[in-house]
Amino acid sequence: MSSSEGKTITVIGSGLIGRSWAMVFISGGYRVKIYDNQPGQAARAIQEVRKQLEDLQEECMLRGDQSASEQLALLSSHNDLCQALEGAFFVQECVFEEIEAKRSVFQAVESHVGEGVILSSSTSCLLPSNIFSQVQNRKRCIISHPVNPPYYVRLVELVPHPETLVEVVDTTHALMTAVGQAPVRLKKEIDGFALNRVQYAIIAESWRLVKDGVISVKDIDLVMSEGLGMRYAFIGPMETMHLNAPEGLEDYLQRYREGMKRVLNAFGPVPEFSGEAAERINKEMCELIPADQQHLSARRERRDQLLMGLAKLKK
Repeated sequence: MSSSEGKTITVIGSGLIGRSWAMVFISGGYRVKIYDNQPGQAARAIQEVRKQLEDLQEECMLRGDQSASEQLALLSSHNDLCQALEGAFFVQECVFEEIEAKRSVFQAVESHVGEGVILSSSTSCLLPSNIFSQVQNRKRCIISHPVNPPYYVRLVELVPHPETLVEVVDTTHALMTAVGQAPVRLKKEIDGFALNRVQYAIIAESWRLVKDGVISVKDIDLVMSEGLGMRYAFIGPMETMHLNAPEGLEDYLQRYREGMKRVLNAFGPVPEFSGEAAERINKEMCELIPADQQHLSARRERRDQLLMGLAKLKK
């Protein structure tokens, strides 16, 4: 048995998410075959990964035990799907967020791989029962939804299809843990998964507070970055409640239950996120950070640098 057998992963799609997954998997010592149906794209993706790994090595932020060049040696690019899938035990699909595109990828993949190969999608919002509806053997299908950028933000939401075997979830969980990600299991599929449902709840109430003239765009962002986000970088809302009362969660509920219900009942309807309010909020946002590529790129770079520092701290 060759050293790479049972250790090969195929990444389908060489865009931002595909490249990020490839970097995460090679950092864990897995051999990665990256496939793209656009000729030359997968080869270009490898050059982009090379540059990123060299930069990370310089910053002493390279993940894994091997050097950048040793990790790059595990990566290959392919224009032929059959060749790209040969020897893989796990397939991570990263094509654009369009259901028919993803369905056709999985139909093509299924015709080239054995029954035991796990088929995983990176989708952020499409349900497993929709994406995998045309796969014959849905027992080995799962969604592994990363958070952008996955190299620094380690959460992966694992969402099973109603027919997915427990062993498939366990194997995927073990793989994600082995490569240094932080996988969470959803016990069943739900629209928006967990991360976006929580995120949208925060966005909706933040939007309502700005729209109703309670607070500015700048200040609502500070409520999160200098307040809630400080603790949420290390502990979640359940532990926060548990630690915020002298005798734990039960004590917290007794003290704050009625207040929480009163405030929650005062929340307004789901915002439209359009019209005059959206124009006003967008104008206020653009006064802080203009929406041209130069300003947005600089802020994204700053975001990634700060996430890199936080990831280092969380170690």
